[in-house]
Amino acid sequence: MTATYPTVLVIGATGRFAGLVIPELVRRGARVRALIRDPAKLGAAKGSGLSEVVIGDLRNRDSLDEAVRGVVGVFHIGPAFAPDEAALGVTLIEAAKRAGVQKFVFSSVAQPANIRLKNHASKIPVEDALYSSTLDYTILQPVNFMQNIASAWPSIVETGVFSEPFPKTAKVARVDYRDVAEVAAIALTSDRLSFASLELAAEGRPTREEIAALMSEALGRPIAAGEPSFETWAKAIRHGYTDRELALLSKVHEHYALYGLGGNSLTLRAALGREPRSLRGYVEELACQAA
Repeated sequence: MTATYPTVLVIGATGRFAGLVIPELVRRGARVRALIRDPAKLGAAKGSGLSEVVIGDLRNRDSLDEAVRGVVGVFHIGPAFAPDEAALGVTLIEAAKRAGVQKFVFSSVAQPANIRLKNHASKIPVEDALYSSTLDYTILQPVNFMQNIASAWPSIVETGVFSEPFPKTAKVARVDYRDVAEVAAIALTSDRLSFASLELAAEGRPTREEIAALMSEALGRPIAAGEPSFETWAKAIRHGYTDRELALLSKVHEHYALYGLGGNSLTLRAALGREPRSLRGYVEELACQAA
């Protein structure tokens, strides 16, 4: 296999996370094709460096077959909390095999074997389908995304409070998804990460109190660590989630409350060949954007 690929298919290219993979692939000489369900989002996706677009749906075999035709690699991140997330991933793998795709990178989740968390366990059938295939696979298992903080940033700046619905002393590993995207692109454009399952985390397991302290430093004013109930917290984001999705999300936060979230930076550091992006650096970026 060569270091430059003719075409790589990216699933979820209009989303916050898969969209970060596209420029990393382009930087490495790959052409990028996207499977997009909503044509209205096409403009934003093209701005990231896409070469080709297929309008279709993961639930439609014909559009899947069209999307994977002629590509050498596939990047897949499933639709979070979708009831058929596992089936969609397995179906995509089957389409990739039919088309003779060589490489498949799956953005899974840290601790997929944690069966108490259904949105984590939904990744297991997809991982198993890769383990039981002849595809050159790489499975990425990132911890909590730093980019989730960005969603709350306007409220943090306005209220002076950083709130999440679990104890402010809970230790939760985080990762900048830009680093995950870079690992994905390395895996799709070289053989260095072939047949690897990689848990990806930045350094440390910061508490919300520690994160609020970083925010205070970056903004030059006090930021408190809030500790709302899940119900109170969910009211602010309810428009983006169904009741079922909120119920699944509540289980994740219950787990954080009891156990936090583990993560070790060794694998990410080795995969990147450099130090991972830090939470301090991420918070400072957000503060600069708000200035």
